[in-house]
Amino acid sequence: MPKSIYETIYKDLKQKIEDDVFAYQELLPSENTLIQTYDCSRNTLRRAVARLVTDGYVQTMQGKGVRNIYQPVTQTAFTIGEIESFRESAVRNGHRAFTKVLLFTEFAISKKQSLYTGFPAGTDVYYIQRLHYLDDMPLILNHNYFLKEVIPGLTKEIAENSIYQYLEETLHMTIVNSKRIMTVEKMTQIDEKYLKMNVEDYNCMAVISSQTYNSDGVMFEYTQSRHRPDYFRFYDNAVRKSI
Repeated sequence: MPKSIYETIYKDLKQKIEDDVFAYQELLPSENTLIQTYDCSRNTLRRAVARLVTDGYVQTMQGKGVRNIYQPVTQTAFTIGEIESFRESAVRNGHRAFTKVLLFTEFAISKKQSLYTGFPAGTDVYYIQRLHYLDDMPLILNHNYFLKEVIPGLTKEIAENSIYQYLEETLHMTIVNSKRIMTVEKMTQIDEKYLKMNVEDYNCMAVISSQTYNSDGVMFEYTQSRHRPDYFRFYDNAVRKSI
């Protein structure tokens, strides 16, 4: 599916902000300048800027322009309002990331698993345990369930690289939305083993459970991500709307 013009502009401006082409607190080029640069309509540019506002990258100021308010964080941070892979988050925050696959198997969802994953009992899935490292430190233990019928050819090698890149670039799947629940849960023996945490210092985990859907409205993934609490951060940008 071809990408819209506004999305291309949004991504280019976002990248320039992250790369410090536009410094923190600096005004972006004027609206007329950006329209000429991207050879686009005023509405298209404003749509791209509105998305940057929603993501917390810029702030529009009437009569003054658009100011860069983006500041990178020192710890890994995921954006609540977006669907972002671990690798994408690491790159955005200037970190080096890699993934180890601890287990890659296939099975049919049981009645008990159906209750928390949302997949009907009997559904064939790939089940993958992955350990995500950030700058050589194990930070996140993922339990992934992927719907087998819509993700042909998934392998351990793909899982160690980027599953979402495979879905979007090879299978041409459009990932649309993800429902997330954030909880705090007791550390398990598996958490302690792989995340190298001392239970005397931390006896709990930040846990993100998500159900993710494609453009056909099919839930193709259920994932439980278990995060080290000392490095856990989810980022959101709230905009107050006038009544």
